[in-house]
Amino acid sequence: MLTHSDKSYAIGPGDFKSVVIIAGEASADLHGANLVTAMKRLNPEVIFSGIGGKRMEQAGVEILFTASDMAVMGLTEVLSKLHVIYQASKAIKSLLKNERPDLLILMDYPDFNIHIARTAKRQGIPVLYYIGPQIWAWRGGRIKKIARRVDRMAVILPFEKDYYRQTSLTVDYVGHPLLDECPRAMDKNRIAHKMGIGRSHPVVGLLPGSRKEEIRNLLPAMAGASEMLAKRYPDLRCILPLAPDIEASFVQGFLGDSNQEIQLFQGNIYEVLSICDLVLVTSGTATLETGIMGVPMVIIYKISPFSYWLGKMIIHVPHIGIVNLIGGEEVVPELIQDEVTADRLAMEALAILEDTEVRENMIRKLRLLKEKLGKGGVSDRTARIALEMMRGENV
Repeated sequence: MLTHSDKSYAIGPGDFKSVVIIAGEASADLHGANLVTAMKRLNPEVIFSGIGGKRMEQAGVEILFTASDMAVMGLTEVLSKLHVIYQASKAIKSLLKNERPDLLILMDYPDFNIHIARTAKRQGIPVLYYIGPQIWAWRGGRIKKIARRVDRMAVILPFEKDYYRQTSLTVDYVGHPLLDECPRAMDKNRIAHKMGIGRSHPVVGLLPGSRKEEIRNLLPAMAGASEMLAKRYPDLRCILPLAPDIEASFVQGFLGDSNQEIQLFQGNIYEVLSICDLVLVTSGTATLETGIMGVPMVIIYKISPFSYWLGKMIIHVPHIGIVNLIGGEEVVPELIQDEVTADRLAMEALAILEDTEVRENMIRKLRLLKEKLGKGGVSDRTARIALEMMRGENV
């Protein structure tokens, strides 16, 4: 039911509005679904189609291409996905030209989305970029294309709004959407009991990523590190929450002949994080989820040698982990490329588990990081911006 403050977003019976929304990465599927839900609550007459995953489909989006089929890790790995990316680009551009939706919403996935934005702009379709590309980290020259092709930005990191001041773009800092997902309080004892874990057990979470390339590259080192940790802590428990589009059978293939049991979990990742003493996590969205929950972590990242070499040439940031970038220092340790070994990972993990001062300092800095991210209500805030644009306001 619409509240008094929402009435201005209603439209007449039968006056349907259409939106194309593109979340080309699996990690954006959740935020896309929440945005769609918020927009439908404000205006039930809006219909959606585009690129996304299971959550967006459940929220009512007609999925034309699946995000997990288009997601890539590294600069050279895109080659294996070129065919499906090309087909998706062709289909979306045709949709924009022939159906002329009332709004195009883009979410991250910059190379594809900035290209699609040009078609929308030529057709006079308003373009909202929600969760903008990290041009402050690499290929900053794209800011000129974005300014030409995008009508409005809804950015999610506190320093991003200032970055766009050099353009004429209307930019709103809406806060980080993960704040709406992170529960304020959880019954850790109940969750541990449900998973058969005693609180005397050290609990380590393994988060190898939502892409198959990430799991293939990083899970073996995580599994090896867990074996080493179990030698120090015989009652160690390891939990691996499965990403929505990843099957358990795929993950099992990379656990090898590990003597350390790793419990696979399908469900709310925050339940897992709430009972973890430490998390070994692939650089990406999961690092921020872990940070918001205040859980100590070690971040790892590994791609093909050639992609890494190219990346070093064009990416200019002091850290790879978003928690460290927001914190402005190495809040949590990072292991990159050849540093990603079971030995090194276990060593960093033990330093956190066994040094109370290191651990408590890390938790304190993660709490400060959460405060920098805003106060929630991000999907509703962005939904109002989107609906304003569909009515021709503030564009």
